[in-house]
Amino acid sequence: MIKAKKQFGQNFLKDQTVLNKIIQAIPNNHNFIIEIGPGLGDLTEELVKNFTVISYEIDRDLYQILSNKFSKELQNGSLELVMGDVLETFSSEKSYFLVSNLPYYIATKVILNALKDDKCLGFVVMVQKEVGLKFSASSGDKEFSSLAILAWLEGECEYLFDVAPTAFEPPPKVISGVIRLKKNKKFPLLDREEFGSFLKICFSSPRKTLFKNLTTNYSKELVSEIYFDLDLKPNLRPHQIHNALFVKIYENLKARNGKQ
Repeated sequence: MIKAKKQFGQNFLKDQTVLNKIIQAIPNNHNFIIEIGPGLGDLTEELVKNFTVISYEIDRDLYQILSNKFSKELQNGSLELVMGDVLETFSSEKSYFLVSNLPYYIATKVILNALKDDKCLGFVVMVQKEVGLKFSASSGDKEFSSLAILAWLEGECEYLFDVAPTAFEPPPKVISGVIRLKKNKKFPLLDREEFGSFLKICFSSPRKTLFKNLTTNYSKELVSEIYFDLDLKPNLRPHQIHNALFVKIYENLKARNGKQ
């Protein structure tokens, strides 16, 4: 058995029950899957039974093992293996659904890229539990942050289930979790990049009030005026405000700030 490499964040998923639950969580209307970090190919093996799959692997040793293991699937076209860093090499000309046991060290970046990619129709991914909770959190939850709002803009992000360290070889030191998002884009005309920058201001100091955070970048008079019009209490903290209200505040600031 190949030894896991720490620099690639390798923890090989071996639990068949967990593998089955991931497969069952994939919506029925998808047939083209992108997988990142296939490891020893246990999830890949389940995916190629029902889907056309492209898997990205950064580890040259694992790439060779996978090439041998899936020689038949590579030949018949149900699987394509790509060697390289997915953050640098990934591109897709056709719509896809992302299914992956993501390496912890790139998980947040990969999910954010998937949210921004119009070719991505959604995902079922395994991540560190705390990351999964951040993307699937609702207003009022202690984990609620800009990540949850960015996910909500693209669809409904659900936290499906925990995965114990014993499901992996070697076992990680943290609990993992599987999340699912099926895209149903809200506010399609909203400038995602500009809105993301606005959210960074909103959550710059999560323990401070949203009003305080906003007035670090906008005039107190302007923010006060918008709070009055939207009937917002000045002592609200960012995690206490609903997703759609952030969009309203942003649109009001953009419109009125432009006038000034």
